[in-house]
Amino acid sequence: MLWKHKALQKYMENLNKEYQTLEQCLQHIPVNEENRRSLNRRHAELAPLAAIYQEIQETEQAIEELESMCKSLNKQDEKQLQELALEERQTIDQKINMLYNELFQSLLPKEKYDKNDVILEVTSGRTTGGDICQQFTREIFDMYQNYSCYKHWQFELLNYTPADYGGLHHAAARISGDSVYKHLKYEGGIHRVQRIPEVGLSSRMQRIHTGTMSVIVLPQPDEVDVKLDPKDLRIDTFRAKGAGGQHVNTTVSAVRLVHIPTGLVVECQQERSQIKNKEIAFRVLRARLYQQIIEKDKCQQQSARKLQVGTRAQSERIRTYNFTQDRVSDHRIAYEVRDIKEFLCGGKGLDQLIQRLLQSADEEAVVELLDEHLKSAK
Repeated sequence: MLWKHKALQKYMENLNKEYQTLEQCLQHIPVNEENRRSLNRRHAELAPLAAIYQEIQETEQAIEELESMCKSLNKQDEKQLQELALEERQTIDQKINMLYNELFQSLLPKEKYDKNDVILEVTSGRTTGGDICQQFTREIFDMYQNYSCYKHWQFELLNYTPADYGGLHHAAARISGDSVYKHLKYEGGIHRVQRIPEVGLSSRMQRIHTGTMSVIVLPQPDEVDVKLDPKDLRIDTFRAKGAGGQHVNTTVSAVRLVHIPTGLVVECQQERSQIKNKEIAFRVLRARLYQQIIEKDKCQQQSARKLQVGTRAQSERIRTYNFTQDRVSDHRIAYEVRDIKEFLCGGKGLDQLIQRLLQSADEEAVVELLDEHLKSAK
């Protein structure tokens, strides 16, 4: 209940006072045109917050009056009125919770990348067994594909490098839809698995293995956001190869892009056409360069949030999938889910975890806002 936080109430009191002062100033005090425009802008910014704050105060007053009335009831009329009061209290509670939510959403800084599509990349890690990481990488990639279907997003495969025993070395996909980056931005990082392997060489050992894989979530830019100078690029072509080193085709269709100023390298051999592979590689390179722009932007803001936006914490272990205990643990918010197989289906279980991550990040953002307000007030 962040609303009970004294710093938040003080912050809202100050905003409300500022709004009332502006209201009086604009109505009764003559000001020049330039100052009036500035005051009008600030007045318009504060108006929705002031309206919600005043409505919260009125609703809280209604709760106090209702509680006071319940205390004064005598035994004769107590039962019937208590039932009516309980119904009224439930209605008021629903209203005030809705107002709290509106207030927090209004206070939260708007993330300008939240509505972007994304490029999601998965890469297998390493372990003594080897097979476990690749199998886990395939399961995680399938989970995000299923989640895209669950959210009615479009899932376009960009690259897919399979491994032995049905595993996956690396894959990338473009995911398009409503606020994709907002929902997936906290999925970037190291995902750890603990299990007894079912297939592959390590399955013969019949003991628990620990492996990792990494997820990278890149907001997809428009072409106008990232311009590529041909002078800064080196384009190599080569024959595509599949699992085991066998040639997928005999034509030179695979493409490697090197962005010379940054040293970024992107390869694509998914399609049989060199032109299509080049288009995909350019798309991924733009997304990676766009991510660097975002990183620089975020560093300039010097945000102190623990749940860092985007891929600033890609090396951080964010989640463990323990198959022997049938448990998924997200280490950032101490959240646990049972039934791993259901979770890996990428439906309701994953969505609930993502919603909790978003809620936690929102709470941190409000607390950060209050901390900044307290520092500036000193």
